[in-house]
Formats: sequence, structure tokens, C-alpha cells
Amino acid sequence: MTARKALLTGGNGFLGAWLARALVARGEAVTCVVRPKADVSALDGVAVELVHGDVTEPATLPAALEGVHTVFHLAGIRRASTRDDFLRVNAEGTRHVAEAMVQAGARRLVLVGSLAASGPSAGGRPRKEEDPFAPEEWYGESKAEAERIAFTFGDRLEVTSCRPARIVGPGDHENLTFFRLAKQGLVLRLGGPERRLSMVDVDDVVDQLLLQADKQEAVGQAFFSASKETTTVEALMRLITEVLGVKARTLYVPQAALRGLGALADVISNATGKKLPLNRKLARQLLAPGWECSVEKAERLLGFTPKRTLKSAIRRSAEAYLAAGWL
Repeated sequence: MTARKALLTGGNGFLGAWLARALVARGEAVTCVVRPKADVSALDGVAVELVHGDVTEPATLPAALEGVHTVFHLAGIRRASTRDDFLRVNAEGTRHVAEAMVQAGARRLVLVGSLAASGPSAGGRPRKEEDPFAPEEWYGESKAEAERIAFTFGDRLEVTSCRPARIVGPGDHENLTFFRLAKQGLVLRLGGPERRLSMVDVDDVVDQLLLQADKQEAVGQAFFSASKETTTVEALMRLITEVLGVKARTLYVPQAALRGLGALADVISNATGKKLPLNRKLARQLLAPGWECSVEKAERLLGFTPKRTLKSAIRRSAEAYLAAGWL
């Protein structure tokens, strides 16, 4: 494949840094747009060009797009105190990126969305891409709106969207709470019915994003990204204790208690400015009927099959957490 110049928004984040390394490894010139005071330590040693910019400030974007063919748009927020904040960054930020691409003559937009945009699965049926959006909270709503906005540029850009399930891998913070509890031997058993979860190794997401950047079949399409395996919170935490060599003790958590703890954590976070590992959003996610999605479309159109097992993803995450002193 002829080397192209790629631009990443959110390239200093967990997934973005893994993607940047993969792009550099295959010989692409990579620019990462980062906010002026952003932590870019995840990109240490990676041969990328850093350009200051912000997706909420359109004037900062065009200069970074000179000569760029493909934009991987990952920048966004996962936590905010208002719906407007989510929409301003995740949805309108996507519009600003697409408009700047049109102005600069860039061609392909690979949007990194989320399973949260589609909403929970129910009745044991995995979500499919053609299902209507049914997000249950502001973050998911903003990611759904981001995807809608991106595809309105389909007459001017080659747009494709990837909706990863819950991503696991070295450097991830979103699942760290589960690992820390499991390190203490605690395994959560949530009240109510069994809830199946799709997860995915970060390397599988990266591999799929590269295919979506390369293949013409990806244009105009959205794809879920997930392992073919599914799990539950309890099974996931038991697997973590197994990998860590810790004796497991089951802690039953009633649904009402989890909701209450999530609400209390939000009050504390808003009062102190400190982000706690639990919040209303996570509590709602954990108590949803399920978060399963089908990967049949990516297999059929992209020829992509996830290669990493959940156990291998958990193992290398745990090893990285221990090495970094996070556990």
C-alpha cells in the first residue's frame, strides 16, 4: 500500500496511542492533534508530529490537515456534568473535524464511535449495525449524534465509523477498577438477571481501524468491533483473579445499592473535582440488560476476524498494570 499521511485526533489517549504506533510501524507519516496542556506521555518514543489544536475550536484544525489523506477521529470526552458538554465536544467536534477536512482536501474520515451509541442489547440478541440508535445516557447520545453528523459529509468525504465494545489492553483506565477490586480478591455479583458483555482487545480494534482506512468496502458503513467471546462482570472479574493468582471472594451488590453508590460518587466528584472510579454512567451501564454486539458485518465486508482472546487481553493488561504500579 502506498504510504499516506494520517492525522489522529485523540492520538494521545489509550486507543489513539496504540493506533499511532501501528500506523508508524507500517510506514505512514502521522500527525496527532493534541490540546496545548494535554498529557502526551502515551506517545513517548513514537515518531509522530504533535500539533496543538482542539476539536471544539475549528480555527485550530486546518493547519494540521495539510497533505493529510486519512483522519482517524478519536478525540472526545467520556465524562461531563451536562448533556451540552457531551454534545459540544463529541458531536459538534466531529462536525468541525469534517468541515476542516473538506476545506483541506482530506479524503477519508474514520470515526471512532462507541457501542454506547447503539444502546444496550436485550433478550439475548446482540446489537447489529442496522438497529436504530437507542442510547441510554448522554455519552451514548453524543456518540450517536457524532456518527449522524459524520455521515452527512458522505458526499464530500469517504466516511466510515467503528463502534468498539468495551476495550481492554495495556494502558486502559476504564477497566482498571475491575482489576483493582479483583487484586483484593473481590468479585462482584450484580443483582438481577445475567447481563452479557462484549469486549475487545485494543490490538483488534486497531487492526479493524486500519482496514476501515484502507478498504473501499468500508466507505459509508458503520461496524461494531468486538471479540466473538462474551462475558459478564462476575465472569470477567473471576478471570482477572485467575490471571493474578488471587483467591476470589464473591460480593453480592443489589441493583439499588449500585445505583445509590453511583449517584453518591457523582455528588462527590462534582463537589471535589476528583473523578472517582464509580459514577452514575458506569452504574447504568453495569445494570443494563446487556452490551452484546455482532461482528458479522466486519467479517463479511472487511474480511476481519478478531484474533485475540479475552483471557490473553486480560493477562497482558494485568502484566502492564503491575509493571506500571497501578495494581
